[in-house]
Amino acid sequence: MIPYLFAGFAAVLVVSALLTILHKSPVTSAMFLVLAFCALAAIYLMLGAEFLGMVQVIVYAGAIMVLFLFVIMYLNLQHDIEAGMQHALRRGIGWLAGGVLAAEAVMLFARRWAPGPAAVMSTPAAAGNTQTVGLALYTRYLFPFEITSMILLVAMVGVIVAGKARSGGEGERRS
Repeated sequence: MIPYLFAGFAAVLVVSALLTILHKSPVTSAMFLVLAFCALAAIYLMLGAEFLGMVQVIVYAGAIMVLFLFVIMYLNLQHDIEAGMQHALRRGIGWLAGGVLAAEAVMLFARRWAPGPAAVMSTPAAAGNTQTVGLALYTRYLFPFEITSMILLVAMVGVIVAGKARSGGEGERRS
């Protein structure tokens, strides 16, 4: 029964991730991303990682996707449709960057190299799931954790700057 559930949730995850990328409407893409997050949370639950499953739903499907939807609806991306050389240049740069990242990933897996310290701290026998995740997050995966926090910080600053530029700083003049 469990392998069939895993295969089902994995199929939902892959299909919804593809629809997130391929759909033309940004709001619909965001909804497919929420579905992908929920399917991933179900896989985490089946693997016995309850903490990660709940964090996936609460943080990603809840808070971050609400922020994404707010930004998508606030910016109204239908007015930003471009054509011509700028569009082709952006697409070419995107494909080039994606190819470089894919080549790096292939090289990383070919060498069987994992970032982080060589010695992994062993967890005590009575350690719970949350304690094990915390130890791994703040020892072996500290650098990716910090990079993720920096990316989220840059995204928040970008949203604030875009909002102020669009409103023309009206909120500051009224005060």
